[in-house]
Amino acid sequence: QVHLVESGGGLVQAGGSLRLSCAAFGSIAGINVMGWYRQAPGKQRDLVAEITSGGTTNYADSVKGRFTISRDNAKNTVYLQMNSLKPEDTAVYYCRVVDAPTNYWGQGTRVAVSS
Repeated sequence: QVHLVESGGGLVQAGGSLRLSCAAFGSIAGINVMGWYRQAPGKQRDLVAEITSGGTTNYADSVKGRFTISRDNAKNTVYLQMNSLKPEDTAVYYCRVVDAPTNYWGQGTRVAVSS
């Protein structure tokens, strides 16, 4: 069993920055993909960014150039640096970790961007 601990959400003004962290604990066999998804009220949960153990990244078009995903494999931790935040970035952000063959999800951390 893997347990995820997220941190870093909050309220920020448009144009500001936040950094999310997600650390994985427990019986970890070998984490491949780590990523962040977000879900705004009334909308589906969508991919924000993900990163493989080898460092290959994938971003949603809406965050390219503003958000940066990174990971520390030794600490089983993934980060999301969010710059130039916009009101439309407001959502609950969820960490997702693939410790094959199982997907694990964090409890979510709320990000609110005021205009």
